[in-house]
Amino acid sequence: MDTVRLAQLLRGQRWACLGTQDKEQPYVSWVAFVAEAGFSGLVLHLSRLAKHTRNLEAEPRVSLALSEPDDGQGDPQQLARLTLQGRIDAVGCDERCYEEFKALYLACLPDAEMMFQFADFSLYRFVPESGRYVEGFASSHAINAEKLRAASDV
Repeated sequence: MDTVRLAQLLRGQRWACLGTQDKEQPYVSWVAFVAEAGFSGLVLHLSRLAKHTRNLEAEPRVSLALSEPDDGQGDPQQLARLTLQGRIDAVGCDERCYEEFKALYLACLPDAEMMFQFADFSLYRFVPESGRYVEGFASSHAINAEKLRAASDV
């Protein structure tokens, strides 16, 4: 498994597909994220007005998928991609880690600063439990928290 490419994928992307479940069907949307050092979690800043946020507050088990960008050249099956399953929870303003997560998020997404003033936005932390890392066609690997931590060291 190419842990360098996996680390570059998690550090280099800021946009992921979030899969949630509502009462009747799956729901997928796009969200901005920032990976924590050590890849032990991903930090998101979400509006409670969004359907995906209402869904995850009712059912916190979610899936997050991201990919290398497709530049329109070559075979897209060769793009590295990662799908993670885990749990996502709100991070309260009074929690000790809140300021750390806010600073981490804004370091990568500085234009989001104004959204921290909106009452409907909150920080959320996604903790990956399992997943699949595809390096390209016919190269797929099971992922867990330990493998993510190891990739963060490169």
